[in-house]
Amino acid sequence: MKLDGKIAAVTGGSAGIGRAIAEAFLEEGASVAIMARNPTKAQKAVAEIGAGDRLVFIQGDAMDQDSVENFVDKTAEHFGQLDILVNNAGGAGDLQPTVDLSDEAFDETMKWNVYSTFWGTRRALKLMIPNSFGRIINISSIEGKHGKPVLTAYTAAKHAVNGMTKATAREVGTQGITVNAICPGLIITDIVRDNGPNTAKAMGISFEEMIDLFSQESAIQRPNKVEEVAAMAVLLASEAGAGITGALLSVDGGSAQY
Repeated sequence: MKLDGKIAAVTGGSAGIGRAIAEAFLEEGASVAIMARNPTKAQKAVAEIGAGDRLVFIQGDAMDQDSVENFVDKTAEHFGQLDILVNNAGGAGDLQPTVDLSDEAFDETMKWNVYSTFWGTRRALKLMIPNSFGRIINISSIEGKHGKPVLTAYTAAKHAVNGMTKATAREVGTQGITVNAICPGLIITDIVRDNGPNTAKAMGISFEEMIDLFSQESAIQRPNKVEEVAAMAVLLASEAGAGITGALLSVDGGSAQY
């Protein structure tokens, strides 16, 4: 029960990495609010997890500032406090070579990944600073450490998330608040199944070939699992992670070697 009595908010928490983190936090004793756009999918997830009144769903869109800020506020109002924020929502968006990438597609990817993280972090800090305690965990990507073809906007966005993580950590490090980023490698989530074929097509290969190619980049020669990312999130959220801040922690099977 590493997180007994703690209150966590997880954006994009109805599926994939976000759901795995929510479940892991619940198993460690936390109460959790998840934000998602699709109420049917989110309510189904809440029912399947079966955590009773320790798990609530608050509808919202990570690309909308009011939604993100409302989610943070409502989590604190519902449970009485906010200890942990996981900025998980994000994605690659439109996948085009740089020469073909539109301003609109670039802006959308930045809003989905960077602005959503900024909005959530800023709002959460207003609650955490007076309490002299907080854990902010940003779900970034190994593309925040290097990059791949047709992922220009996503790579730029995750580099920005990593930079924001390091800067914010230096601002609040003496106030009992840690700020870290987890950088997952390839994980076969629903969003990868949905968008992966488009990425592969833009790269001129099949989806299966893309999965093999990305897997071969890692030391473990396989995709990671959502549970492996969730385990890192538990560490960072717990007292054991109190001395870790401003870190970009890879959970990528050794794909990024720094």
